[in-house]
Amino acid sequence: MKTRNPNRKWQTPKFVFRVFLVFIMLLYLQLCYLTLSPKVYGIDMDTFASNRNTVKTILQANRGTIYDKDGDPLAISVTTYTLIAYLSPSRTTDSNNPQHVVDKELTATKLSEVLALDYNYVLERLNQDKYQVEFGTGGSNITELKKDEIKALGLPGLDFIETTSRNYPNGDFASYIIGYAKKYQDTETINGITSSFNTLVGELGIESKYNDLLTGTNGYLEYQKDRSGYRIPDTKEVRTDAVNGSNIYLTLDSGIQRFAESAIEELEQTYSPKWGLVTVMNAKTGEILASATSPSYNPNDLSTIKSYENPLVTYQYEPGSTMKIYTYMCAIEKGTYNGNETYTSGSYTIGEDVIYDWNKKGWGNITYDLGFAYSSNVGAVNIVNNFINKGELRDCLEKYGFGTKTGVELARELSGTINFNYPVEVAAASYGQGITTTPVQHLQALSIIANKGKMVTPHIVSKIVDPNTGETTYEAKTTYSSQLVKESTAQKVKDLMHDVITNNDAGAATGTLYRVEGVDLIGKTGTAQIYSNSKGGYLTGEQDYVYSFAGMFPYDDPEIIIYAAVQQPTYGKGTGVSKVVKSVVQSIVKYYNMGNDNEENNEQQKLIEVNSYLNKNVDEIASKLETEGVEVVRIGDGTKVVSQYPTSGSNVVAGDKVFLITNGTNREIPNIRGWSRADTLTLTSLLNIEVNFEGYGYVSEYTFVDNKLNVILNDKYSIKKE
Repeated sequence: MKTRNPNRKWQTPKFVFRVFLVFIMLLYLQLCYLTLSPKVYGIDMDTFASNRNTVKTILQANRGTIYDKDGDPLAISVTTYTLIAYLSPSRTTDSNNPQHVVDKELTATKLSEVLALDYNYVLERLNQDKYQVEFGTGGSNITELKKDEIKALGLPGLDFIETTSRNYPNGDFASYIIGYAKKYQDTETINGITSSFNTLVGELGIESKYNDLLTGTNGYLEYQKDRSGYRIPDTKEVRTDAVNGSNIYLTLDSGIQRFAESAIEELEQTYSPKWGLVTVMNAKTGEILASATSPSYNPNDLSTIKSYENPLVTYQYEPGSTMKIYTYMCAIEKGTYNGNETYTSGSYTIGEDVIYDWNKKGWGNITYDLGFAYSSNVGAVNIVNNFINKGELRDCLEKYGFGTKTGVELARELSGTINFNYPVEVAAASYGQGITTTPVQHLQALSIIANKGKMVTPHIVSKIVDPNTGETTYEAKTTYSSQLVKESTAQKVKDLMHDVITNNDAGAATGTLYRVEGVDLIGKTGTAQIYSNSKGGYLTGEQDYVYSFAGMFPYDDPEIIIYAAVQQPTYGKGTGVSKVVKSVVQSIVKYYNMGNDNEENNEQQKLIEVNSYLNKNVDEIASKLETEGVEVVRIGDGTKVVSQYPTSGSNVVAGDKVFLITNGTNREIPNIRGWSRADTLTLTSLLNIEVNFEGYGYVSEYTFVDNKLNVILNDKYSIKKE
């Protein structure tokens, strides 16, 4: 048996002390590391602590509104909502105040009624084993009114995600001018904290050109939160307010734009061209009043886009005989032109090339003045060989604005080309072949004639206003050039353009189709071949041309300039262009009450301003409008007006239609026999129904089946109320 040595020391306390000492040292070293090191295990502790207790929220700037010349909105930002339903019972901490969907059958019943969704679909969504669910397209883009209607149901577990989107109240209306803004997900880092938010980015038209101005600058809100996520009282708040985007006012006149849109729609339906365009400009100010194109698109539905190019500024093509205006003007200004001098029409030989008049045989010996009315290619060629030379022609075209951008406030403007060197190229340029121009260049050059020799710069932005201060940061001014040609030169060209349309002695004048009764319209037609790079030459089909018209009215002192063009219509050659121009001109004359001195007719055509009729009694409004000679179309069987067309601030004349949408649910198709195509399109757009047209003119027959309106148009139909 071993006995314990009383002299042996007990080692356990020393061992424990040493372990404890090591542990204390490790804690101390860790404390030093945490205290002295800016980063702990690669993590910035200051940032970590700040992020954990600090909330930083983006205060998003409102995108600016785009208006027409009268202040009616063309592009606005609207707040919409997406409905969500919380399904997890974990959200509810107080049974008396449930925060999740409790009665799924009742919720499905109520929501299916309000959102017009299938009950089984809604119930299926609510029965999913998820924390929260959405309801597809039927539960998205909900308006403020619909949101309030859902909240009024008092159903627990429902919430909304707020989203800002871009809305275009008039739909397919000046779409290539206005453009569109698309919604993207973006992020922004503020003091090391990254937040995500939706942003709108302009991708076409004014929306793209002025995207930075329209967007504005986001702000942010920063505050301290507790562990439960609530704001800590009496803590410092840092707030930087958002700077909302600027509002842009355009020169577009919505009334004239409607006329242009209607005419182009008619062209598209009847002639099915590759593309078509009509643009109207104020001859004195350079304000672009309207520009409609085919094909077009609805910026509220980007799937309808067929092209991302605006023909007004991004289409450059050989213009054809409208360029004879400037060949003649150049020679007249030089002083060598004698309009009574004769030449032999038909053909002109340059080396191995032969240039023909459009009818191949010509008209024998005719004067140069008559050659302009007949649109003689040979006459233009003789001018550059007898009255001016190659350099003078190029100098004139450059002086008149061809070959350079006009500077109009639209994205991606092209400059065209006026390169010609060899004799046959110079000859071709004299009648608009072998060179390229854009429609907006023609508007600008025509203003020289309208303004007695001075050119006005086209513009489409009227002013820009900062909504944060109310200050107008930009206001357009009319800009004239120096005197480019003498007043007498401009007058002579006006006379030549007048004869193209109105001279009955000029039996072969090319503009007789453009005569408008009671309107002294002057102009020049154009028919240009189309060069094909793939085929290495000009197309030779019967309709393979660009047909155009450049004109203005009234003759004495032009106020309106109009340019229209169409490429490769399926038939009719230039007939479609003439119908577009005549339709727009007639509507403008009526709209502005121009060219009519008859007192009785003037009374019938006086402008009637459309006011806001929202929430007013439909019977009272209808009675007042009908007293003024306006035809009222009621949609729905309600007593109050909830929407209207045209919008407030627009002008109509006696005989025009005003559409009043009521709060009634019974929205039947009225009798539309005798209606124009434009009025029918307005109706179908308001009722959100499909429409199919056959023929052109006025409605003679129609059927309405499965939410689709089938319409037969007849231009010989006698308009009578049934």
